[in-house]
Amino acid sequence: MTDHTNALLQKLRSHRLPEIDLGQNAQHPAYDGLSILNIPGSVCKWLGAPALPHPALEIPVLDALAEGVEQIVAVLVDAVALHRFLPWLEGRAKFLQPLVDDGFLGAITSVVPSTTSAATTTLWTGHSPAEHGILGYEIFLKEYGLVANMINHAPAAFEGRAGLLYSAGLDPESFLPVPTVGPHLVKADIEPHAFIHYSISGSGLSRMHYRDVQLHTFGGIADLWIGVRKLANQPISKKRYIWVYYGGVDGLSHRHGPDSEQAQADFASFTSSMMEDFVRQMSPEVGAKTLLLLFADHGQITTHKDPKFELRNHPDLTQRLHILPTGENRLPYLYLRPGQDEAVNEYIQKTWPGSFTTLPSDHALKAGLFGPGILARSSPDRLGDLTVFTHGDSYMWWAEKENPLIGRHGGLSSEEMLVPLLAARLG
Repeated sequence: MTDHTNALLQKLRSHRLPEIDLGQNAQHPAYDGLSILNIPGSVCKWLGAPALPHPALEIPVLDALAEGVEQIVAVLVDAVALHRFLPWLEGRAKFLQPLVDDGFLGAITSVVPSTTSAATTTLWTGHSPAEHGILGYEIFLKEYGLVANMINHAPAAFEGRAGLLYSAGLDPESFLPVPTVGPHLVKADIEPHAFIHYSISGSGLSRMHYRDVQLHTFGGIADLWIGVRKLANQPISKKRYIWVYYGGVDGLSHRHGPDSEQAQADFASFTSSMMEDFVRQMSPEVGAKTLLLLFADHGQITTHKDPKFELRNHPDLTQRLHILPTGENRLPYLYLRPGQDEAVNEYIQKTWPGSFTTLPSDHALKAGLFGPGILARSSPDRLGDLTVFTHGDSYMWWAEKENPLIGRHGGLSSEEMLVPLLAARLG
């Protein structure tokens, strides 16, 4: 086993969804076997659970590595792009190299939009964004008549008040139109566990995902990995799936940029503790039956604060919209007032030449951009009339507050869409 990144990258870079033109530099999602959509299918395949609706990863060498496992520890480090992970692996995180030498390293794609709410819902349902309907950080919920933040389940314009939609009748445990993976694993006699930071243990997104999952909270990195080791090192009387979510790199990348010293140092601290407090202290007997997966939900791209991308400076555009854009700053959805199609497209092309391309959202949905499968009934309403594709470091900022972000994601650049997948047996 060794580094298969270049071979997989050749496949991914040439991959195209057949019915949609996203431009020369866009990275198309590889939903047919080389994306994070396929990870839940592989987990079920390796642990002996019934198949999920979409295929497992199409990586035979990885199947060989996973043969006979009875425990999987899946570690999601939010917002680590492949092209950053590789130099970090040769730099401050070089202590991970033994896992590559004895295991597997490759590349896969995120989903569209390349954002946490959509990606982690895919990873905990085994369904595509088109099927589960979580199509961005902020989406229009027609049934409640508002734009909602899909992390904290509150109106998007509200600050610091999570869960306000519950008083309107939203039930996070039953909100998704597709089943989650936890009950599926339990039914197959597999124990599902999840380690998440205590600050998000009660978030709307967490409540949507972790039905029938044994939840473990942590405060710091050492607390996390000692807890994982104590659980994973127990004799395996029943197969186990242990999920770890870490959001520190994402938060620092948003604030300081994904190429910042802070982001790299935080990743190094996280993975160093993983090796010292978990991997190197696994018992040989249990470790031999354990597979470690390390991957990301999406990457990030560096952007520059620029008033020209702030929609408060473009009233001639916003007055042609029913509501302000939704979705992601790097993949906005526009709801057009009647008869404004031509005017909106003309404004965008003249004001930001080369920065944005628009496409009817129904075409993007039918072409499979948001994934395969049976569409959620709500998905068309949540995408509006036009989907805006961003090029270079462009974005749209519409919030009525100052723009604090340097790192962003949600779009289709290789920095946002290509993520690493590292796998190794621990004994």
